[in-house]
Amino acid sequence: MQHGSEYIIQYDMVKINSKQKGKRGELAWSKLCREYGFDVIRTAQYCGKHPKGKADCIGLPGIHQEIKFVEHLNINDAMQQAINDAMSKSEFIMPIVAHKKSRSKWMVTMLAEDWLKLYKNWWNALVDTESMDKNKHGAF
Repeated sequence: MQHGSEYIIQYDMVKINSKQKGKRGELAWSKLCREYGFDVIRTAQYCGKHPKGKADCIGLPGIHQEIKFVEHLNINDAMQQAINDAMSKSEFIMPIVAHKKSRSKWMVTMLAEDWLKLYKNWWNALVDTESMDKNKHGAF
């Protein structure tokens, strides 16, 4: 039979392990972003313990980054947290959840409306580039 204090110690160890795993996830996400040329850093590393509503990482302008490094993620709760935090900002901030499991690749979840805006901008830039290339070569 376990006593109450043993439960508290076990609970504290779970919290510590969870914080450490969160830190590892934020560092891994930052590293991945830097590999693609984005200067992303952990907010806790840069600003100390961050207040509620502060992104886990900074360095992607216009994006609120919620980072999750867990085996079982409730993506709806995580996305809602990112949305709520992003809405607390005065300017438009696109919320994302960057998440991964151990031994898995990073994934990013975002609102469909935001993804469609990004895709439309990418597609328009691609079409514009192709049009300019054709004009340079006398295709039109």
